[in-house]
Amino acid sequence: MNKINQSTISVRSGLNSDEQHGCVVSPITLSTIYNFTGFNEPRMYDYSRRRNPTRDVAQKALADLEQGQYAIITSSGMSAISLICMTFLNPGDFLIAPYDCYGGTYRLLESLDQKGICRVRFINQCDLKSVLRSVSKYSPKLILIETPSNPMLRVTDIAFICNLKKNGVICVVDNTFMTPILQNPLQLGADLVLHSCSKYLNGHSDVISGVVITDNIKFYERLFWWVNTLGITGSAFDSYQLLRGIRTLVPRIYQQQKNTKNIIDFLLNQAEIKSVYYPGLPGNTGYEIACAQQRGFGSILSFELHGSENTLIKFLRSLKLFTLAESFGGVESLISHPATMTHAAMSQDSRKKAGISNMLLRISVGLEDSVDLINDLNQALGSIR
Repeated sequence: MNKINQSTISVRSGLNSDEQHGCVVSPITLSTIYNFTGFNEPRMYDYSRRRNPTRDVAQKALADLEQGQYAIITSSGMSAISLICMTFLNPGDFLIAPYDCYGGTYRLLESLDQKGICRVRFINQCDLKSVLRSVSKYSPKLILIETPSNPMLRVTDIAFICNLKKNGVICVVDNTFMTPILQNPLQLGADLVLHSCSKYLNGHSDVISGVVITDNIKFYERLFWWVNTLGITGSAFDSYQLLRGIRTLVPRIYQQQKNTKNIIDFLLNQAEIKSVYYPGLPGNTGYEIACAQQRGFGSILSFELHGSENTLIKFLRSLKLFTLAESFGGVESLISHPATMTHAAMSQDSRKKAGISNMLLRISVGLEDSVDLINDLNQALGSIR
């Protein structure tokens, strides 16, 4: 049979797998316990923290979409990162992370460093000379890549950094922004890929979930042992909801990306906008790399307004169709203020170093009509003219 395309994988994963009743859609298995066939004779499933039929179906779909072999669904994106750290790092081991990563990731890694669980260094991963110097100086056990970065949308060369794993480095890529539809890090040399499934993969802002995907059976076995031991596997119901969202992943991604292009074309011509950050803009950091390693530019953008905090507050209050909220990737359009929301856990100095100004706003473009979204932005900008 010919290779199956991602749109087909996302729609058909798990269909017609029920042998008891012939359900077309895979049913939810909510039972937490499963009987043994006899003394010391467990079935494939014995306790749902360890394995669950619904979670297995969703895991297979995610692994197939990322062109990997094994996936482990966790209780959140943050627990996916925690799982990786607990599995592969020991006290004294170094982890190199991007200095402009998601604020929750920054907070977690900084806290692990302060607790002595591992040593963490935050660097500019777009500066490849800096990456090489850091690898030489610290001999890291693990490198975490987030590309495009959140919220500055800088693009990192995945293949270049993953080529360093010949020195024993484990390379992990957070692929939440791009999704498997627009980028496949395993094919670029990554050892592990992680997602906050709460975002595009679910797509409806009603599930908290994460996933770690790999091609390496030894890595998978170690991750599987730790996820069960820590008790951070995803629930059956969340896995079902996640799989339901995956069914529409491809058309959502492309429509949201189309809307984003229209909005950017508008914003670039507005005098109130100081800067726009988006991987698809030739002036964006890593634009050429994005063209090479991505199949699209996504539907997240950030921009800075001219003016003061009062200007920003007035603009946000004037919006009608963009909800002021954290997160991204849902069908609804959101706007956030990183300095006081997603990246509030970072110190002011760390935010400044990463380029996250107090006038920076991040937009997650949804599925509304782009004309309506542009009109909303236009009237909000009009309120500060």
